[in-house]
Amino acid sequence: MTTQQPTQTSALAGLRILDMTQYEAGTSCTQALAWLGADVVKVEPPVYGDPGRRVRLGQGNSPYFLNWNSNKRSIVLDLAQPEGRQLLLDMAPHYDVFVENYGPGVVEKLDIGYDVMREANPGIIYAQLKGFGTSGPYADYKCFDMVAQAAAGAFSVTGVEDGPPMRPGPTTGDAGTGVQLALAITAAYVQKQRTGEGQHIEISMQEAMTYFMRTQIANGAEWGEAATPRRGNGPTATVNLYPCAPEDPAADGKPGPNDYAFIMCVTSRMWDSLATAIGRPELAVDPRFETGEARLAHFEELYEIVSEWTLKHTKHEVMTILGEAGVPVSKNFDTRDLFHDEHLNERGFVHTLDHPEHGEIRLLGFAPRMSGSHVPLRHGPLMGEHSDEVLEQDLGLDADRLAALREQGVVS
Repeated sequence: MTTQQPTQTSALAGLRILDMTQYEAGTSCTQALAWLGADVVKVEPPVYGDPGRRVRLGQGNSPYFLNWNSNKRSIVLDLAQPEGRQLLLDMAPHYDVFVENYGPGVVEKLDIGYDVMREANPGIIYAQLKGFGTSGPYADYKCFDMVAQAAAGAFSVTGVEDGPPMRPGPTTGDAGTGVQLALAITAAYVQKQRTGEGQHIEISMQEAMTYFMRTQIANGAEWGEAATPRRGNGPTATVNLYPCAPEDPAADGKPGPNDYAFIMCVTSRMWDSLATAIGRPELAVDPRFETGEARLAHFEELYEIVSEWTLKHTKHEVMTILGEAGVPVSKNFDTRDLFHDEHLNERGFVHTLDHPEHGEIRLLGFAPRMSGSHVPLRHGPLMGEHSDEVLEQDLGLDADRLAALREQGVVS
């Protein structure tokens, strides 16, 4: 059965990508392009495929894999066999882009570097995502998301002032790099429309991650000096995380690990609104709290006053009351909250799909909304699900030839 391809009305319709990525950094890049309408064919090794398939489950089609590989097709090629490598080179002229994020030296060992792929397709856009880039003293070092974050300074600004550096939660080292590479590929594709020429793109996870550090660098450092000390959830009582009443009736009145709300008042007007919303309008003119400096000097007193109020309300109630009062606030969403949040569901950001192995699954969508481009969300492919389809489409291989390749283990 032929997989439904992006329609000609989608933004990147016509863009074809050979996706030789694994885990998250590279797969986030190609998934973003697929969500915008590109035809992404994921090339996986035999037996286990993308190692991301086995994260947590120990076998294929893990939730991790499905969260990073929707809207792609999968083909299995054994590139260690000469015939499998040749099939990849034969496919190359049918694609605009080749993307890989394997460890240092892998594509060189397989002999499918930029020069080789460019010989097969002179107009290819060849994109590589590496932990520390392809040159420099760290080029041969292996890297994962948190390694890149540590190398970009993210750990150094996370945690409490008197404690050690702390690992951040989001995987911006991987996915943040992937989206930046997707932007570079799109730019190269636009350039190719003008010049007819492809190019080589390389991105370093360490360097890409520094993009998300710029505010900390700008606010905390003087042109290359160390940033200011870690501030925990602060730095002030009006910019802080507050405990809330438990949403679970069985919690015995004690806040659970995620029963918190984050409040961020950064102007005098916001402070006045906060004071009124918590039923203490007199605090707005209280000399202890009248200015930002005064509120900072009386941090503990003010934090106790605000937390006394938040502890009487659930985190959802705190968000509703303060949000409607004009105070910047969010309840501390846990991952379950994201899928059940009324706002995200009303906006259609939460999708329910049928998966042949897992049955009904729920996935979050892609944030950009384009009035002239719509690409329905499709679940991540089964391993090798589209091998026959793609090889017939690209190379015109018939059933007998495909059967022979499967018998040899070149394709599966």
